[in-house]
Amino acid sequence: MLQLSAGKDAVLGNGLVRFERHRPEQTLLYQLVEQYYPVFETQWAIEGRVLPNYVGQEFESFLKCGRLEHGFLRVQCESCRAEHLVAFSCKRRGFCPSCGARRMAESAVLLVDEVLPHKPMRQWVLSVPFP
Repeated sequence: MLQLSAGKDAVLGNGLVRFERHRPEQTLLYQLVEQYYPVFETQWAIEGRVLPNYVGQEFESFLKCGRLEHGFLRVQCESCRAEHLVAFSCKRRGFCPSCGARRMAESAVLLVDEVLPHKPMRQWVLSVPFP
């Protein structure tokens, strides 16, 4: 496992790496969902329709993902003693681009390291049969 100095620049390969907290509230997608999801939900309620529970849970989890006010860990670099706050993530893969990308990267590593044969290949296609 690679250890980086959390508060200082650490040389990694040909570039510099620095810890930077993910700030979802500054992204356009987060701002749009935060502004329009309650309006959308209210409009559906006025029309007598209800969103499925899993849809509401996805949006609510997305709005809490990466926000310090919904829980965090305080971590400290062993070498420089710099402290950082790391917000909890929603760990959902349906709508949250941050958690979905992490899950996709983990799946790709699993496929390459353990599932696919150790043969030179350039492309693979996986398909799931529909019932």
